[in-house]
Amino acid sequence: MINGALWLLGCQLVGEVVVRWLGLPVPGPVLGMVLLFGVLSVRRPGPGSGTLRVADGLLRHLQLLFVPVTVGIMVHAAAIREQWVPVTGGLVLSWAAGLVTVAGLATLLVRRRGVTGGATPGEAS
Repeated sequence: MINGALWLLGCQLVGEVVVRWLGLPVPGPVLGMVLLFGVLSVRRPGPGSGTLRVADGLLRHLQLLFVPVTVGIMVHAAAIREQWVPVTGGLVLSWAAGLVTVAGLATLLVRRRGVTGGATPGEAS
């Protein structure tokens, strides 16, 4: 389990270092997550691996990650109230971009797997 946590934190650290070193306009944890995806794709850990157990534990307590966001909203409520139009526009655009991205990826993955009508090709109906 400690090994899995070290993999997660190591990928985040490498992402932070690369972003700061190259001056990339991407958050370091995002680059670290892409790096972790590549590592997991190559290593293909089993269902009982430490990395997956740590990730499952973090996902179980995902709601705790919203606490800093909520505190930020409370602290900057006056600024958000003054500039509600650009804030609302940014929220709507980012929501729409996320929705379009997920829809596009889902469509691509369904076509790639050859699934039609909710049944897989080898599945009996």
